[in-house]
Amino acid sequence: MGSGMNFSIVRRNMVERQLKARGISDPRVLEAMLRLPRHLFVEEALRSQAYSDFPLPIGEGQTISQPYIVALMTEALQLTGGEKVLEIGTGSGYQAAVLSCLAAQVFSIERNSALARKARSVLDANGFGNISVRVGDGSLGWEAEAPFDAIMVTAGAPAVVEEIKRQLGLGGRLVMPVGSFREQVLKRIVRRGDTDFQETNLTACRFVPLRGRHGWQDVPSR
Repeated sequence: MGSGMNFSIVRRNMVERQLKARGISDPRVLEAMLRLPRHLFVEEALRSQAYSDFPLPIGEGQTISQPYIVALMTEALQLTGGEKVLEIGTGSGYQAAVLSCLAAQVFSIERNSALARKARSVLDANGFGNISVRVGDGSLGWEAEAPFDAIMVTAGAPAVVEEIKRQLGLGGRLVMPVGSFREQVLKRIVRRGDTDFQETNLTACRFVPLRGRHGWQDVPSR
């Protein structure tokens, strides 16, 4: 594919073949990913691969998740339009952009300041005004803006982070990968009461590690 490719056609193929064919059925999620220009969130040299069925590097040792995982995690949050959402791990800004189409407010935390600046620039340039981005330790959540109706963690943690769970409002949904440094299980946790949390395993996955006080402190030896 060259630089003259028709991104709208490629994007529709992505939705049909990668998302619908694998069971993504929320019409709002499908519409958001059909409309959003994912190629603007990757390096220009990689734009021809932006809608391919695999993650792509975005610099600083981080990646943009494959489209299916973005859709799966988003659908699992069960957004209806009025929610206040926290995203931990801004990365390229693409996932935040998807969430912003489906919720009222998105708060996103990125540990790496260079990635945060780049994501903010792309989001601003494309009119995403309901997203707040800040640099910080995502493993601590964003206590000042809690409670949240939904929280998404886009990096793998060694365990479900209690600090983040406590920032869910009643009925709130948390989606995050949990497991070893190299392989995780994507979990959905729903807050049913003050101390009542319902946990469901969604699928096996592999994410970059969550860093910070409640994340991975060191890279495990091979």
